Amino acid sequence: MRKAGFFLFFLIYTLINTYLLAQKITVTTKLDSTVIWIGNQAHLTFEVSQLPNQKVVMPIFSDSIAGLDLVEQVKMDTSKLQDGHLVVSQHYLVTGFKDSLLYIPPYPFVLNGDTVWSKSLSLKVVQPFKIDTASNTIADIKKVYEPKFDWLGLLFILLIIILLHGLILLGISIYNKYFKKQAVLSEKELKLLQPAHIVALNQLDKIKLEKLWQQGREKEYHTELTDVIREYIERTFKIASMEMTSEEILDHLKILRIEHKSTYLLLKQILELADLVKFAKMNPNPDENEMSLMNAYLFVNQTKIDEDTPSELNKNGELPKQ
Repeated sequence: MRKAGFFLFFLIYTLINTYLLAQKITVTTKLDSTVIWIGNQAHLTFEVSQLPNQKVVMPIFSDSIAGLDLVEQVKMDTSKLQDGHLVVSQHYLVTGFKDSLLYIPPYPFVLNGDTVWSKSLSLKVVQPFKIDTASNTIADIKKVYEPKFDWLGLLFILLIIILLHGLILLGISIYNKYFKKQAVLSEKELKLLQPAHIVALNQLDKIKLEKLWQQGREKEYHTELTDVIREYIERTFKIASMEMTSEEILDHLKILRIEHKSTYLLLKQILELADLVKFAKMNPNPDENEMSLMNAYLFVNQTKIDEDTPSELNKNGELPKQ
């Protein structure tokens, strides 16, 4: 009976002890270096081994740890062991800017009111440079870091520029093809596209409709009329009639007086009456005004030539026979 009681006590003790051991956590503290130059960096790690269902309260640092400045805030990761335990790790990247031996004290890790303390560590921060205390100049604590040239980034930028350039050219091409209005030809260019006699007859029709001399504007009427005839002569007979006097025009077309006298007289009447109105301030009667317009129509119709056929008058001084 006594042996059975002892065995039962031992069994209960073993079970309780096993349960308590299973509930405990272990904390490991690691530092990848014990000595760093001032401004260099070291990795500080806290590892907690625990069961999956346990919630351990761990210390969290914001700016510094025991005089060491934090370069990066805490990074957490978890791994699972074969016995079912989890290893939860806190990683800190730290640095120091003071030549000294820094003591990293134990830190508490709490589970259900029980506290497990981390192992204390030390880190020596060394100033390797000789400092001239008499000088007031500021010196770098370490060499300036020069990053490697980013060839991939440059290639990406070039590709973007080429793509944008192509899109712009495509847009210009589409705009020119589908949206850009065709250039409007000037009145002078339109005239040159039509035969000289067609242009002259159209302008004479316009003068007829304006009825300028009926409004007392005889000078303007005869000026427009002679301008039409001068332009027509310049294109048809290839002479600079716009810069000539009436007498010079008649002299250049004197061949008409022999071969086509009636046509010559039509032109002479138009030019001479216009000169009298413009320079002698003559007031012609209605019949004279109408005659000048009628003679202008006749002169154009009697001297018109096909635009595709060279004028014989231009070559030989003669008007081609109709």
